[in-house]
Amino acid sequence: MTKMKRVLVTGATGKVGSVFIDRLLHDARFDAFTIRALCHNRKLERRERLEVVSGGLEDREVAGAAVDGVTHVLHLATVKETPELVMDVAVKGIFWLLEECRVSSAFQQFILIGGDNSVGHFFYPHPIPVTENQPYSPYPGCYALSKVLDEVILQQYYVQYNLAGCCLRAPWIMEKDDFKFHLSFGEDVFGGPRWRDLVGAEKADAYVRSKTIPVMLDPQGEPVMRNFVHVDDLVDAILRMIDHPKAFQQTFNICMNEPVDYGELAAYLKESRRLPSVGIRTPYYSTWLDNAKAKFLLGWRPQYDLQKLTDSAWDYKRSADDPRVVWYPG
Repeated sequence: MTKMKRVLVTGATGKVGSVFIDRLLHDARFDAFTIRALCHNRKLERRERLEVVSGGLEDREVAGAAVDGVTHVLHLATVKETPELVMDVAVKGIFWLLEECRVSSAFQQFILIGGDNSVGHFFYPHPIPVTENQPYSPYPGCYALSKVLDEVILQQYYVQYNLAGCCLRAPWIMEKDDFKFHLSFGEDVFGGPRWRDLVGAEKADAYVRSKTIPVMLDPQGEPVMRNFVHVDDLVDAILRMIDHPKAFQQTFNICMNEPVDYGELAAYLKESRRLPSVGIRTPYYSTWLDNAKAKFLLGWRPQYDLQKLTDSAWDYKRSADDPRVVWYPG
């Protein structure tokens, strides 16, 4: 008889958590797994093999109850630019989880989802590809700092207790029509930069009417190359990490094979959808996040490239019960 395993998912209601839960529960390879979803503000509906618990990770009792009987932890919970809350999740939260894991007889693996903001994202020049050995260089703000602290705390548990864990370092995660609205000059822009603030409201409104696409330019006027990952590719990597012997105490860049070149993107949208474009000078720099380690050690391969990322975003049709969430950092 196969022994059941249980995965604790923090941040379970987010875009990664919700996709991960659906994929694992419908994948025959993981029929021996159940999921415990830890929810804070938003809640999930209980279903077969899915247990839902509530609470904040800054509370040790909540962390202890969440980890009790768990074999695997997928730590997704995070806080954006909210200084009042970020240390509760980035320091207290992961600390209490790891403390409970290290003394648990059931625990087997801790999977942390990190971010390329821990190594600067596009805020600093990177003259060569960014590998997992890049020194920490968070951009200004508490969110990027929190991602560094998460990784460092996990790494010290490797040193102190030989804890079984791994970190997947992801760039900006796309799903549905996120990528399309990232390129909007309107108030409906998803993420940053907020293009209308760079050109002014009058020009921005004209660009909205003409369906013009922004081309991000670096300080020298060259198109920026920026890293993305589709949520489906990231979840593929997470599922591959579970119990993989070569993932032990490793960090992996999980991203597209090549960053999106905004110049090539504009050319593709002109060819495929007849959309005009305009160059926008920014203070940002090109970065090439190198995913060779994950491909070599784990056999993982991303399925999304520039064309598929673009087409999937433009072709996506939202239903009435699937409203857009407009998010801008800071």
